Amino acid sequence: MRIAVFVILLLAVLSGCNQAAKNGVSSSPGSNPNGQIQVKQTAPQKKQITDPQAVARHLEQLADSVPQVEGANCVVFGNTAVVGINVPPDVDRAHVGTIKYSVAEALRKDPYGADAIVTADMDLAQRIKNVRDQTMNGKPISGFAQELGAIIGRIVPQMPRDTSNPPPNPKLGDPNL
Repeated sequence: MRIAVFVILLLAVLSGCNQAAKNGVSSSPGSNPNGQIQVKQTAPQKKQITDPQAVARHLEQLADSVPQVEGANCVVFGNTAVVGINVPPDVDRAHVGTIKYSVAEALRKDPYGADAIVTADMDLAQRIKNVRDQTMNGKPISGFAQELGAIIGRIVPQMPRDTSNPPPNPKLGDPNL
């Protein structure tokens, strides 16, 4: 009788060890031995930009095709595109946001425009146009540097404590006297 109980316990332990080796996961085509499931990437990969000017023209055409966009300018640096759009001046701010969203949605569906940056700010759109024009004229670095300097000049505030007192004008007399 003891031998039968011993044999049953031994079989139970051995069958339990057999299940532990599988770690509770059945072998299937999409899994690996660690129990992790591997999935293939299904989202389209962003295309590498080899001809920036052609991509810029293409993205401009996409943005221009959106209703109420009066014009678009695009600059491509590396693998990033910045698109400035012009909208009618009488459009209210909320509707401008809707137009900008529509342009972003149109660009998202394009492999080159998926990571583009869209702005409807009139000043930035003009500066993007200036950079684009300089790039088309064969001066991409100097055009970009000039406009970047102008943009930073608008962003950086003028702090009152950073101003200095002008030297007194001897003809007018010292105002502190």
